[in-house]
Amino acid sequence: MSVDLGALYASSRQRITAVLTAADAGVESRPCPATPGWTVHDVVAHVRGVAEDVRTGNLAGVTTDPWTAAQVERHRDDPLARLLQDWAVDAAPFEEFLSGPHGAGAMRAVIDVHTHEIDICSGLGRSSPLPDEFARWGLPLLTDGFAERVAANGLPAVCIRTHEGDALGNAAAPVSVRVGRFELFRALLGRRSPDQVAAFDWGDTDPSPYLDHFFVFSPRPDALVE
Repeated sequence: MSVDLGALYASSRQRITAVLTAADAGVESRPCPATPGWTVHDVVAHVRGVAEDVRTGNLAGVTTDPWTAAQVERHRDDPLARLLQDWAVDAAPFEEFLSGPHGAGAMRAVIDVHTHEIDICSGLGRSSPLPDEFARWGLPLLTDGFAERVAANGLPAVCIRTHEGDALGNAAAPVSVRVGRFELFRALLGRRSPDQVAAFDWGDTDPSPYLDHFFVFSPRPDALVE
């Protein structure tokens, strides 16, 4: 589907900013259960650092743990308000790029910011529904990767049917799994454990052979309920 990636990114950034600006003082020190070892401040430092690194061309090791850890450390002493303000400044040209003809090359950043929006809200004890436009764009991309891994390993194809009405994959696939968009997104990005994914509605299918191929990033070892 055609979508304005810059607008998707900006919407998530603005929601994060609004939630944190309205939050009580000191919320930045709260832990984010979905990102073990990181606080709310650390997550904001990361997303702010991504936009900064794009602006400065600091892309060696992009998306790796050392790259993200450097962002957190670089902004460890920055007040939360400054992080949000500087993020808005650096995000402006990045969002313009995302909206342009070559924006698809940086689509990971759009998925990343939506992932961390939920991480932050979870750390604040708030719900954060998956925006419809983002879900309709992002979930097919993420589940296509799952389908490719399934095929490469010789497993029967899977159609993922969401409670919201999506049919992700071949509707005639011999295996069908049912789950809500929110849980699907969180699981694909490693915010759920294998046991939690196995508990999705797989019908009569044993999910075990699929679990090693389901996750975009490594799954959690323990359950996370949000």
